[in-house]
Amino acid sequence: MEYIRSMESAFEIIAEPNRRAILSLLVLSQQSVGEIERQLCIPQPTVSKHLRVLREAGFVESTVDAQRRLYRLKPEPLQEVDDWLAQFRRFWSAHVDALERHLDRMDEPAPMKSKPSRRGRGSNRDLHKGEKK
Repeated sequence: MEYIRSMESAFEIIAEPNRRAILSLLVLSQQSVGEIERQLCIPQPTVSKHLRVLREAGFVESTVDAQRRLYRLKPEPLQEVDDWLAQFRRFWSAHVDALERHLDRMDEPAPMKSKPSRRGRGSNRDLHKGEKK
């Protein structure tokens, strides 16, 4: 039950678009509040609020560098989400593989049917000119 609660919490946290945008920035490199604010065009109080939520949930951590606080991604909570999503990847992978096999079979040339021999027809026609078969 604790695992389910932690997943609900993780999904609630990443469901918010601004938090996802912040996480996407932090994947690239650590960032200060000001850098995040400038890149996402989000007011500083909003950035700080979302960073607090992300930090309390364990998605990010911060360090102090002189006068500024730098935030960086902590991948562990995202790994838990990825582990949970793995079952759905396997499900879709099996279905996509089946679709690929079906499409491959559709691309294969159809087997050629044997055509009746033309031999005999012409000679038969020549023998009985004017007669209908």
